[in-house]
Amino acid sequence: MTALARLSNPRPPVPQTVALSAIVTAAGERASIRFIEFFAVTIRNPHTRRAYARAVADFLAWCEDAGVRSIAQVQPLHVAAWVELQTREHAAPTAKQRLAAVRHLFDWLVIGQVVPVNPAASVRGPRHIVKSGKTPVLEPEEARALLDSIDVTVPAGLRDRALIGLMVYSFARIGAALGMKVEDVFMQKRRLWVRLREKGGKQHEMPCHHNLETYLHAYIEGVGLADDAKGPLFRTIGRGTGKLTHTPLPQANAYAMIGRRAAVAGIATKVGNHSFRATGITAYLKNGGTLENAAAMANHASTRTTQLYDRRHDDISLDEVERIRV
Repeated sequence: MTALARLSNPRPPVPQTVALSAIVTAAGERASIRFIEFFAVTIRNPHTRRAYARAVADFLAWCEDAGVRSIAQVQPLHVAAWVELQTREHAAPTAKQRLAAVRHLFDWLVIGQVVPVNPAASVRGPRHIVKSGKTPVLEPEEARALLDSIDVTVPAGLRDRALIGLMVYSFARIGAALGMKVEDVFMQKRRLWVRLREKGGKQHEMPCHHNLETYLHAYIEGVGLADDAKGPLFRTIGRGTGKLTHTPLPQANAYAMIGRRAAVAGIATKVGNHSFRATGITAYLKNGGTLENAAAMANHASTRTTQLYDRRHDDISLDEVERIRV
């Protein structure tokens, strides 16, 4: 049995969307193995892995349609033409991410001596300058109305209030929040703390706001999670039972829940999982917080990233627009 045969049905973390196309297998067994290794070995974040798999699959399909018979025959002109198509069909950040996926793949193939040079290395992506984030942000009154509208007499309500509160008061990313275990909520210095595992494997600990402390205590005690320290903190609700299961809450389910909760609260803004992180950071800065401390609380490596979540200038723009008295 060849090494390729052993890898032909790989276990996770290789996503199911990764398939050996004809132009990969045409370059030989070494190319096929190296191709699978790229997704299994070099990319740890599952979301990045899925996004890169989609981008690479799209690029290889385009190459096949263009008459490229082997991945070793891909030239910079092929990559440039595909990127041009991406800029017409997708936003600039998406096109840049897709180019990055192809570029990183060929870097890996060059290191493995599958191809002599990286055909994507010289291809430039679309220009994209970001000065402000696009994530919808709630006013503090809207966020409070949303939290207060949740029925906390049932397990789902306790869970949802705790999850939304965690993102607002600790600036947690949805992925870090949903990846928490029960033991990641703990007492320290007479205060409740949370432990978040952010992107890149970075671990981040933060004391809880008094409201968040109330929400987490009510949730953990109300649904009986205290004795399951190693279990997931946020879980799905069993069909027909209304009780928590042992299955971690998927990100898509959290997004759907937030949409339902916002509709019940009468919030017209189209909020998503990331809205509460931006809402919390903006509220903190409006109340005299510093950008440096906000970056530390959000576990940002640079304050430039935190500035994308600072939406205080939106209020200034609205005030100035109203000066146009016609």
